[in-house]
Amino acid sequence: MIGEQTPQLIGEDPSWLAAQEHVSRLAPLDRPCLIIGERGTGKELIGERMHFLSKRWDGPFVKVNCAALSEQLLDSELFGHERGAFTGATERRLGRFELADGGTLFLDEIATASMQVQEKLLRVVEYGEFQRLGGEKVLTTNVRVVAATNVDLPSKAATGDFRADLLDRLAFDVVTLPPLRARPADISLLADFFARRMAREMAEDFPGFAPSAIAAMEAHNWPGNVRELRNFAQRITYRALAEHQTDPVQFDGGALDPFDSPWRPAASLAAATAQTTPSSDTAAALPPPVLDISFEDQTRLFETSLIDTALSAFDGHQGKAARALDLSYHQFRGLLKKHGYGKGAGKPQPETNKAPIRSM
Repeated sequence: MIGEQTPQLIGEDPSWLAAQEHVSRLAPLDRPCLIIGERGTGKELIGERMHFLSKRWDGPFVKVNCAALSEQLLDSELFGHERGAFTGATERRLGRFELADGGTLFLDEIATASMQVQEKLLRVVEYGEFQRLGGEKVLTTNVRVVAATNVDLPSKAATGDFRADLLDRLAFDVVTLPPLRARPADISLLADFFARRMAREMAEDFPGFAPSAIAAMEAHNWPGNVRELRNFAQRITYRALAEHQTDPVQFDGGALDPFDSPWRPAASLAAATAQTTPSSDTAAALPPPVLDISFEDQTRLFETSLIDTALSAFDGHQGKAARALDLSYHQFRGLLKKHGYGKGAGKPQPETNKAPIRSM
């Protein structure tokens, strides 16, 4: 029965398997713990696995996202409130600590909890005691707390932004999850799993990914980790199947950014443009503005200098050059077309000497 409830965790990379082994050793111990990882690395899934491999597996598994609630609402959500505790509190409400009694309480984004809430968490983690908001009676609960965050809590404790004593109590042990870029061997497994799920949803057969698509996905940095890969793999799969394609699904660089569109709202385009500002190292390599040529020519020189610098840095790899400039692959290809870069080595104009380029 436990195996049926344990969430499915996909991956064969040694770093991922080591994290799962850590969870398996820690789960049976009835102690609070922390799960650390970047967004999209599967912290909630690991929290569920921690619960279902523990002695509390048949008790409730209750989740709270601390970042989604204001201070007062988070206090009420965690500890409950009495009737009349605040405006709108028309009846008594049980908190998550009461609802999770005998089980596990998963506190996501714990670093966003206010100092007042942290103080109450400190007592309930240490002694199992708390009071409802607006109440005087001290209540008890038997709950294992598993907390998660994507920030470095010791640093926040050192600056006074997180209670050091609460950190001491939560950090009986810490499971740190590897980002997807550290698990290259798992990218094709995950992409195939997500794509097949999408194909089943569409009642279609999945023809698989083209080898070049797998290679491109393995080369991508995936800042949003598994969640970003899932969305991308399913996005290009549904687009291909919707067009009744039977050949293996190709990589679509334009699908990396679902917001990429020539009709994107102006405010969003302005923000995207601001993100393309080169780093100090890149900017140092650019020529200074020349005042005796037109603005249009200076703009062309600036853009082509950015393109050449990025292409040279990544041996002509367009996908990596686009990411270095914070552009989508579609945007970068548009710039190449705008400035006449061909498929071969450099721009066709003989008077310019452009860096060689190669596609994804």
